[in-house]
Amino acid sequence: MNLMLGDCLERMKEIPDGSVDLTVTSPPYDNLRTYNNSLDWGEHVWKPVLQELFRVTKQGGVVVWVVGDATIKGSETGTSFRQALYAKEVGFNLHDTMIYQKSGAGAVGSNKSYIQNFEYMFIFSVGNIKAFNLIKDRENKKTSTTITNMARGKNNADTSRKYRKITTEKIGRRFNIWLYDQRNNQDAFHLKHPAPFPEKLANDHIISWSNEGDTVLDCFMGSGTTGKMALLNNRKFIGIEKDAGYFEIAKQRLGV
Repeated sequence: MNLMLGDCLERMKEIPDGSVDLTVTSPPYDNLRTYNNSLDWGEHVWKPVLQELFRVTKQGGVVVWVVGDATIKGSETGTSFRQALYAKEVGFNLHDTMIYQKSGAGAVGSNKSYIQNFEYMFIFSVGNIKAFNLIKDRENKKTSTTITNMARGKNNADTSRKYRKITTEKIGRRFNIWLYDQRNNQDAFHLKHPAPFPEKLANDHIISWSNEGDTVLDCFMGSGTTGKMALLNNRKFIGIEKDAGYFEIAKQRLGV
């Protein structure tokens, strides 16, 4: 385990090229919180952060980028989309756009819109994903079904019609919208940070996109949620945090 205090743009320079299997992190959201007045956030920060993440990520590695948008003067900023598109410019594949659905209302939105209760979980990869351990916890309503294949000839005429039966497992892989109760999966350290994500969210991504012995990074470590779940799942961990107070909380939580 390697915990680093300081600006992630400086401290990530110490991480060798192509040495990280998985990053699970949540960057600041459009200055919605001050983080003890230590926050310097904007395009001038997140662009080089994504560049550095691409550099340190192994071929086949993944970055899970959990992010949301502020609503300013009745319009969402769209920063999350700009970040995802820039990640593609840097060289990442946008493997999936997942949703973290909260059990209650979120912190952003307008009183003239529906209640906000989700954040994006962008899954960036460097090339084809190496570790893909699907979580299967969704009960299928049907275990078999019959489908029709049709080949079409000239003038869109049917030339053949074939039927085949596909058997599905009783328990299938989950959808890409993940619902978590924010009141659960928390410990005393978790609650000492203003914007933690659930432990189970970090856990589920870690087991999905990495294997035992892999290296997991969180460049916005906060109170150490990603680190805790990485260690519990027998992964190595690198954590970077700029705020000295949150860094001490993470150290205590991770037993350093």
